[in-house]
Amino acid sequence: MMRRRTFLIGLDGATFAVLDPLMQAGVMPALAELAADGYTAVLRSIVPALTPPAWVSMATGRSPGAHGVFNFLGPVGPDDPHLRLTTSADIGIPAIWDLAGAAGLRTTLLNYPMTFPAPPIAGSVVPGGWVPWRQLRLACYPDTLYDRLKALPGFNPRELAMDAAHEARALEGCAREEYGDWIDLHTRRERQWLNVLLHLEDHDPADLVAIVFDGVDKLQHLCWPFIDPNALLNPDPWEREMRARCLSYFRELDAIIGTIVERAGPDATIVLASDHGFGPQQRTFFVNAWLREQGLLAWNDSAPPQAAPTHRLGLNEAARHVYQLDWQRTRAYCALPGGNGIVVLRAGPERPNGVPEAEYADFCANLRRALLELRDPLGVPVVQAVHLRDEVFAGPYGALAPDLTLELSDGGLVSVLDAPQAVLLRERPTGTHRPEGVLIAAGPAIRMDEPRGQASLLDVAPLLLHSLGITPPADLERPLPAHMLRELAATRAVGAIPTIQAPGRGASDLSDAEHDEVVQRLRALGYLE
Repeated sequence: MMRRRTFLIGLDGATFAVLDPLMQAGVMPALAELAADGYTAVLRSIVPALTPPAWVSMATGRSPGAHGVFNFLGPVGPDDPHLRLTTSADIGIPAIWDLAGAAGLRTTLLNYPMTFPAPPIAGSVVPGGWVPWRQLRLACYPDTLYDRLKALPGFNPRELAMDAAHEARALEGCAREEYGDWIDLHTRRERQWLNVLLHLEDHDPADLVAIVFDGVDKLQHLCWPFIDPNALLNPDPWEREMRARCLSYFRELDAIIGTIVERAGPDATIVLASDHGFGPQQRTFFVNAWLREQGLLAWNDSAPPQAAPTHRLGLNEAARHVYQLDWQRTRAYCALPGGNGIVVLRAGPERPNGVPEAEYADFCANLRRALLELRDPLGVPVVQAVHLRDEVFAGPYGALAPDLTLELSDGGLVSVLDAPQAVLLRERPTGTHRPEGVLIAAGPAIRMDEPRGQASLLDVAPLLLHSLGITPPADLERPLPAHMLRELAATRAVGAIPTIQAPGRGASDLSDAEHDEVVQRLRALGYLE
């Protein structure tokens, strides 16, 4: 069988709402050419539309209830409110690189979320975004890879991996003059990832290459008013400069995409995809404040704040708001803003005032009804949808998921902090997640189709496997999207795959200080409060 090469180019948080105007304005000509030569679709994300579970779903073709990853931090176990960092060891099913390895193929994984500790695949792994830079040597696979990379011109592990100080400055009151440097940092970082890829292409080319550029997400979170073409109505000189810096980032990203496509060659399959989309957040919903107003949550006001054990709470103050809850009077709470999930406390010996099993279904139904009826000060619904656990998290790990997961009407993330008013309008919209991401696929086997289609994030795994000549397993949640293909090529089923570690037993190999560094970065980007 002829060797087939497949490149997955991930753009974290990319949305056509931003990319279309940039392509039309000539800022991203390589992306425009790729889209014109292939199939494009709005890519509907999973619930929740959040980086860790979405990228894992893209790589496995399964929803979070099946693979075990729901958020950046996760519960220690069912019915346990304490949190810990989620790692690659929490992925409970095979990913596309496991199947590729079982088929005798090699994979290059660069900056792909939830690949730390690095899975021992047939190929190379460099985790990036959530790995402290001091750990990058140990994070690479194989263990000789880092020494090869540090010899590359311009190699800078502080920028390639993570320096929490850079992220913290962007949100914690940095001066205007520091924003430009922060944007430029992410431009340099994307170039570094390209350099790593080109080095591996020269010395260890793989059948499957998956590389994720996450600066798109970071810039849209923190610089949305400069990126949204409809946001800057009367910009001052500094705002115009910041928009120019952001446009420079996207020009550089486009050049990187063009280089990858050229290097892949005309016979390769290119799949460019995002884990979710982006849009403006118009209001703040303080969900725990609302639960307090409903008489379902109480703070332990008599106890002063104190540091919690890092091994149980997921690092210092990452869950300080949870640590200060009165567990005897609380029946429902939200631990993390990122997943928009509400946990219902069940009645038991330690929580006699929790929700009895016989009342659980009615309690959740009533809570959903009240959330859907909530309006902001202008009379606009705050919550667009409320998903019960069993509706979206079916699978062996569904018990680790929140009982209810919200989709806000502006696509935003809830706040888990207390506030005197549950819903506040924002003076200026900020960037936040939306379920509608992007898919652009091109290659000899991919159809050129107009108009733009609709696809599910769960379509990506079977498409990638088929492009590699591998028959997608029958237990994937979506069939092969044959409508994207010119014709069905011959494939073969894989044999035995490596044993997968069960969720809840993963170890990150990070010290407490390094855990704190990860949490600091998550908080800087708004995923923790």
